[in-house]
Amino acid sequence: FFGVKPVVLDAQTGVALDGDGVEGVLCIADSWPGQMRTVWGDHERFMETYFQQYPGYYFTGDGCRRDADGYYWITGRVDDVINVSGHRMGTAEVESALVAHEKVAEAAVVGYPHPLKGQGIYAYVTLMNGVEPSDGLRAELEKWVRTEIGPIAKPDLIQWAPGLPKTRSGKIMRRILRKIAEDDFAALGDISTLADPGVVDDLIENRMNRH
Repeated sequence: FFGVKPVVLDAQTGVALDGDGVEGVLCIADSWPGQMRTVWGDHERFMETYFQQYPGYYFTGDGCRRDADGYYWITGRVDDVINVSGHRMGTAEVESALVAHEKVAEAAVVGYPHPLKGQGIYAYVTLMNGVEPSDGLRAELEKWVRTEIGPIAKPDLIQWAPGLPKTRSGKIMRRILRKIAEDDFAALGDISTLADPGVVDDLIENRMNRH
């Protein structure tokens, strides 16, 4: 029959989880009427975003729990949750702690591959006007986050950012930030829709995670 066929997959292995009372990532097993077929002008990005991570499935980007009665519960966006040494935390929590500091104007946090922790915390920080970046301030912000949230939330890398890649509507393009944090910026996709595409060049040039 036509319709959406939801599947809960193990986030690490991509294996479909059978039965009820399971939690993982939400994917769609079959095509359905009304399914989008591409992203205008960037089909490669479309395939990478929705089909590459879990081959054979459409990846929604959401975490999901199927309860004991077989109902599906969306637990949140997977790309906004990072797993640091087995601890799951929302990037918004770390961002909120950073912008609570009097010298920080804006912050964006993403995860990146870490050899020991699985994922590390990479923070892009825009400072208030007149505030000069320094190693001392970087250490101060690390200590600040430790105090606000706990040691596990301390950023591993803090990059000073004169600006963040945003669309004209003000949405931060986290996909670009993740690529730069992973030192994998060869295929950033179309950045012409950004309000200031030049910001990306500065972030790449001053990236902290160089291989």
